[in-house]
Amino acid sequence: MLLIPAIDLKNGEAVRLYKGDYNQKTVYSSTPEDIAKAFEAMGAHYLHVVDLDGAKDGQTTNLETIKKIRKAISIPMELGGGIRNMETVDLYLNEVGIDRVILGTAAIHDPLFLKEALKVYGPKRIVVGVDIKDGYVSTSGWLETSQVYYLDFLKVLEEIGVKTIVCTDISKDGTLTGPSFEIYEEIKKNTHLDFVVSGGVKGNEDIYKVNDLNYYGCIVGKAYYEGKVDLKEVIQCLQKG
Repeated sequence: MLLIPAIDLKNGEAVRLYKGDYNQKTVYSSTPEDIAKAFEAMGAHYLHVVDLDGAKDGQTTNLETIKKIRKAISIPMELGGGIRNMETVDLYLNEVGIDRVILGTAAIHDPLFLKEALKVYGPKRIVVGVDIKDGYVSTSGWLETSQVYYLDFLKVLEEIGVKTIVCTDISKDGTLTGPSFEIYEEIKKNTHLDFVVSGGVKGNEDIYKVNDLNYYGCIVGKAYYEGKVDLKEVIQCLQKG
């Protein structure tokens, strides 16, 4: 299993939101690149970064901060938030050196763009973020909920050629109440997608459970920042496996 620590960016700072609410944020650092370096020093093999401003307005708002993070570490890095056209995909993958990008809003509103990105870069570098609210896909930085049921959407993604998704239950994100394992079991039963568990991790035991269930990956964010997860210890335990 791939354990992926997360950095969420807003106005150039590392923050966390509560249930996706932009008005309920906690600022953890004004130098996110230092957090990234710390994650790498702990043994992390991948980094997850989200441009929250970008997710909301569709712009590359935190581009300079993202560049600083990329230059600060040598491990692979995935990025989501506001990536809604090929110019932005090209910018991040080719110029900034991001290893894979996560398409969210665009994947549901503009399937032709998703198909083009997959055709140009392949499914290893194009990941889809599926954010779920009450069983339906949410978009635009979680500010809008579609009428598309999440399992129906996942089957469409498979048909298009998507291989990997980052799946977040918005009701769990930033709550430290445990992931929505029932949703992930449904995904495992109904699709062949590799999926990253995102949202709600409250401690080491949740990460070990994701590993035991043989899921592809797990993102840890607030639980680390609030001292609920000993990232270095967990990484070492997973490696001993």
